[in-house]
Amino acid sequence: MKIDVAVLCELTNVSRSGYYKWLKTADQRDKDHEDYLKIKEVFNNGRGKWGWRSIKMRLPKMNHKKIQRIMRKYGLLTKVRRRNPYKAIMKKRLEHRVFSNKLERQFRQIVPFKAFCTDITYLPFLQRFVYLAVVKDIASGEVVAWNASLYLDISLVVQTVRDMPQNLSQNAMIHSDQGFHYTNPSYIKIVRETGMIQSMSGKGNCIDNAPIESFFGHMKDELEYQSCRSFQELHLKILKYMRYYNCERKQWTREKMAPVEYRKHLLTRLEGSGKGV
Repeated sequence: MKIDVAVLCELTNVSRSGYYKWLKTADQRDKDHEDYLKIKEVFNNGRGKWGWRSIKMRLPKMNHKKIQRIMRKYGLLTKVRRRNPYKAIMKKRLEHRVFSNKLERQFRQIVPFKAFCTDITYLPFLQRFVYLAVVKDIASGEVVAWNASLYLDISLVVQTVRDMPQNLSQNAMIHSDQGFHYTNPSYIKIVRETGMIQSMSGKGNCIDNAPIESFFGHMKDELEYQSCRSFQELHLKILKYMRYYNCERKQWTREKMAPVEYRKHLLTRLEGSGKGV
């Protein structure tokens, strides 16, 4: 029995051109199919509650834009929880804990222990992550404190601030993004206790914190962490890298000196000028 294509298209509300376009590619293998199966497996493991960010963390080698495109293409819609009105009220109450950008991209600092930047990054590790918090002196480029943990809790950043040098300049400043760790009352309290001024990047603007972003980029290129089989082994490798970065890794923009050497150079120059720190 022969059925008129025009009649079928009209019944299914499909254009004839669309039908013939589909017909040409109907037997072709979908290039996204294998990636879709990987994403679908992770999506199902998350019981449909994981969005593209959670899937990206479990498929680190897959581009996040591809994950978003394939999820849209195959209708993998995340189950979004209904908004909690009490959380919305609490968020409003905590808005005063976001600080203005006092650093304002003034990355050419010449006084050590005066201006710092800080952030958290993650290192893929045995199908999970190790979280690394770092504080960097903007003037010398020296990593003055860091802390690694298997857990992304507030103690990660609080302990990192506690580990900073005690000989800070008067009115020292620490700059971060607006992540929930840095707006947390515990972090704000420890920063205040050290006598530092708190500064924050504009929302979603990573360029405001470029020095620490640059450091993380170099570190991930140079640190051999993929082969580590234990947290202790990874921690030791991070420790060795930080020593190498501070004491041996010479930087062109810092008169070809390593950060610790350049910090001493800056302090000597300031003392010679009579300005001190």
